[in-house]
Amino acid sequence: MNPISSLKGIGEKTAKSFARLGITTVEELLDYYPRDYEEYQQPVLTSEVHPDGTEVVSIMGRVDGPVNARRIRGMVLVTVSVSDPGGTMTATWFNALFMKNNLTAGSTYVFRGRVKLSGKNLQMIQPEVFAPEKYEEQMGRLLPIYPLTAGVSNKMLTKAMAQAVSNYGSKREFYPVDFRQRHTLPEYNFALTNIHFPKDRELLLQARKRLVFDEFFLFIASLRQLKTSEERLTNDFSIEKRPEVAAFIEGLPYELTGAQTKVWQEIEADLQKPYVMSRLVQGDVGSGKTIIAILALMTVCLNGLQGALMVPTEVLARQHMESMQELFGAHHIPLTPILLIGSMTAKEKREAYARIEAGEADIVIGTHALIQDKEQFRNLALVVTDEQHRFGVRQREALSDKGAHPHILVMSATPIPRTLAIILYGDLKVSVVDELPANRLPIKNCVVGTSYRPKAYEFIAREVAAGRQAYVICPMVEEGEAEDLENVVDYTEKLRAALPPSVQVAYLHGKMRPADKNRIMEEFADKKIDVLVSTTVIEVGINVPNATVMMVENAERFGLAQLHQLRGRVGRGEFQSYCIFISTSEAKETMERLQILNHSNDGFHIASEDLKLRGPGDIFGIRQSGEFSFVLGDIYTDASLLKEASEAVDTLLCSDPELSSEDTLQLRQYFEEHRSANMVDFRTI
Repeated sequence: MNPISSLKGIGEKTAKSFARLGITTVEELLDYYPRDYEEYQQPVLTSEVHPDGTEVVSIMGRVDGPVNARRIRGMVLVTVSVSDPGGTMTATWFNALFMKNNLTAGSTYVFRGRVKLSGKNLQMIQPEVFAPEKYEEQMGRLLPIYPLTAGVSNKMLTKAMAQAVSNYGSKREFYPVDFRQRHTLPEYNFALTNIHFPKDRELLLQARKRLVFDEFFLFIASLRQLKTSEERLTNDFSIEKRPEVAAFIEGLPYELTGAQTKVWQEIEADLQKPYVMSRLVQGDVGSGKTIIAILALMTVCLNGLQGALMVPTEVLARQHMESMQELFGAHHIPLTPILLIGSMTAKEKREAYARIEAGEADIVIGTHALIQDKEQFRNLALVVTDEQHRFGVRQREALSDKGAHPHILVMSATPIPRTLAIILYGDLKVSVVDELPANRLPIKNCVVGTSYRPKAYEFIAREVAAGRQAYVICPMVEEGEAEDLENVVDYTEKLRAALPPSVQVAYLHGKMRPADKNRIMEEFADKKIDVLVSTTVIEVGINVPNATVMMVENAERFGLAQLHQLRGRVGRGEFQSYCIFISTSEAKETMERLQILNHSNDGFHIASEDLKLRGPGDIFGIRQSGEFSFVLGDIYTDASLLKEASEAVDTLLCSDPELSSEDTLQLRQYFEEHRSANMVDFRTI
């Protein structure tokens, strides 16, 4: 590994800034892909522009008259009128007096920037200006735009990347030649160069296809290996139906839905078999998966065995612990759940270990501490993981290794079409809870433009005054990551200014220290915070029934399935809940796509529509959907490639299951390196 400081121009201070992006080595830099690309496209007419300020366009126009400059509140405002066959617009620059000497009246230039309406007139703010012949040289070029942080500009990152690709980018190809030809995959080094510095869109798509295929192929190969190792594994557990469980179901204050009952019967039957259960329970937000997990844990533990429940966050672990204690107490179930999380003191952990090993703890609830810590189960018979894609295959495998081949139950609220779920959860049988409880109030939705913000703020203030809480989602953490996107840090200040002083506003994002994230989430759960401004880090991991408003800024930047997941944070209590999707683009296609959310609360329907709407060329300016969090791959956009990678894995492993032939030795080595480094899941834990 080569430290990032080995690149020219990166000293100690800059290296620390790069570290905030998770980049400490040149190799990590090479795997840090652009989030978008600037494309120098064919100029359009002013009459063809959609003036909502969301799209960068190029207009070839004539400068009409002199360039004007005037001072306004200590700032120099430079303006000039530009015309083309489609109409006129005003080009505007701030503190750029030099433009007076750069533009000549009557001459034609290409102006590139975002166009907005100023009253009834078109205005392009801070445009780049090119002579027509110079712009023609630029046309077709794609310039990378990377996710940034304070202290790292796009120019700085691009310069470092160019050095890295030039000096360190040569890696050995690991697919056999005939394999690449069969799947029309470019060579690895070609892909690496063209994902960062593509000469045109076609080369970018080829590069992206190769790298996405790699992600899917390695992920699926690891699943197949896990499935082979677990196939028809026997266990020594004797698990029978328990009358207490039937009585517990009968005593619930609500009736299980038909879907819940069906799935529970499948699990109960699996637990009684002499083979290890590996089952996924996939259900929409609010479909009642948690109670099914509790029934499974109760059945196992009432047979004198132990169970474990692993969840993504400490806050959720505590919430599960409290609700389980409450349920068991109310129904006189003689079981003891205990908590095991990273923030516990060394003494608290030692006490927990002792109780687990002695068999005094029936159900252990925790986060990654369940994998990382030294606890020894007395007789672990069932492992339940909540939100499987947040942990990954290796993490679940590590937890199951703590018992003698325990049963595996995976819970996921990610609404994935069944054809894709079978591939992505290839080592698991799939059960679907496709029915919502009758007492669940449907969430009321609206899709609006940015002009609706003041009304949205008023609505949030009214809900808070009524004792409720709200989430506001922004796509970025801090200023500088993308000029046109709202960021959590600045937006929090904007909200504090817009809402009454009595409203407590705080922010949350993934770059915060774990202890700070837990504190903020706990304060929100305890109603000490009224409005939580967050990135998608809250997509899973917190249950606040009192939260009734979800507002998503830059909604057009997310996949529909992820927006539905975010919406699932509200509507969990007795109160009517609302979701406001704010789009900065009023383009017809964008609004039509978001209207699907407006008209449906069915996650599986939304996921299927997402799959239909998003195509393989849809990679410019669309954020990844969030499910499975592959670095480049998106299970909706790249559904056909996911299927192709799955078939390729099956074909290859069928002919060479150990990857031992001369042709596949490089692939085996690459696979083992990624597996041992725990990178096979391509996700941030």
